[in-house]
Amino acid sequence: MRFSSSESGRITIALGVAQTIAWASSYYLAAVLAAPMARSFDLSPVYIFAAFSGALIVSAVVGPWVGARIDRFGGRGPLLASNLIFILGLGTMAASQTFAVLVCGWLIIGVAMSMGLYDSAFAALTRIYGRNARKPITGITLIAGFASTVGWPITAFVEAQCGWRVACLSWIALHLFLALPLNALLPNVVSHESGTSYRHQALTTPTKGRADTRNIALLSVVFAGGWFTSTAMAAHLPQLLGSAGATPLAALVASALIGPAQVTARVFEFALLARLSPLLSAQWSTLAHPVGAICLLVLGGPAAPMFSICHGAGNGILTISKGTVPLILFGPSGYGFLQGVLSAPAKISQAFAPLLFGFLLEQYGSNAIMITIAIGIVSFFCMAALKQGEPSN
Repeated sequence: MRFSSSESGRITIALGVAQTIAWASSYYLAAVLAAPMARSFDLSPVYIFAAFSGALIVSAVVGPWVGARIDRFGGRGPLLASNLIFILGLGTMAASQTFAVLVCGWLIIGVAMSMGLYDSAFAALTRIYGRNARKPITGITLIAGFASTVGWPITAFVEAQCGWRVACLSWIALHLFLALPLNALLPNVVSHESGTSYRHQALTTPTKGRADTRNIALLSVVFAGGWFTSTAMAAHLPQLLGSAGATPLAALVASALIGPAQVTARVFEFALLARLSPLLSAQWSTLAHPVGAICLLVLGGPAAPMFSICHGAGNGILTISKGTVPLILFGPSGYGFLQGVLSAPAKISQAFAPLLFGFLLEQYGSNAIMITIAIGIVSFFCMAALKQGEPSN
């Protein structure tokens, strides 16, 4: 089925707005609500972040199954189901009177995240557009790149006025009355390029199967490293910049540059880099964080804005690469399952990143960033080692 540019634009905008709500009400929720949630149960916020880590692990476990379902039946059903499960999880948290029930709510959110975030959206677009999915994938990341910019102020405002339970209920309303109808606009069609999965082709073509396995292992390292770094920075960036010598105000201003840098890099990718191979832009994106981090180590606090811009730009491109590079290497067949497989190590690394990097930051100060420099350099060489052949059909 072919879509006009206006129809494709409507699909991209609808899915991008729905993704913004999904990210804001899950991944970006704990940063604002952890402290008030913890106070209401007389606990340390560490317990809330531990529950959120559990949600990420649940998402990692369920993700491959969700991807396989999208490969078989299309993406609209799982995306619609995710809105309902988000509503159930947020409702469980809002109604919780014990910490155990609150944890159950977070774990339900984990199931919804496995069905309703980028992996599922990318797989749904690939089912519709096949190898031409790069542009709409970039488009939805461009829109949903504002999830933290929109989500954090909304959550913080409602929490300050009415409490964290009402903040959860407000996101329920947005899922029900906005995200759910927008996801319903997604056509449940199958690209003409869909066919047997890469798993079947790997069995019938052993040489290709070995090459695919090697590429999957390399990409798993790249994405796990990238998501570790991204989550560590999201949790500890102001403290890191302060350890490097930035004043509290300078650290706050520099931290605020990450969102605009991500979106600017995605606009650049959308407008200019689309003519280049996603492999090339992904490879160089892995070096953006190390370059900024080395400047921070050498120059100290004055380099904080430069670091934030480099980190944000690299992370913005790498998020797109998570959707486009597997499409280039493996083709559209079996894409949803592959997204789930590639995302599992990344989500597990996300779950432990705040704790591990926080420990290193306490022990070594700004020198802790040397671990993310090393991760970026390893990722660069992993990207360089990828072998591109004929993608699966």
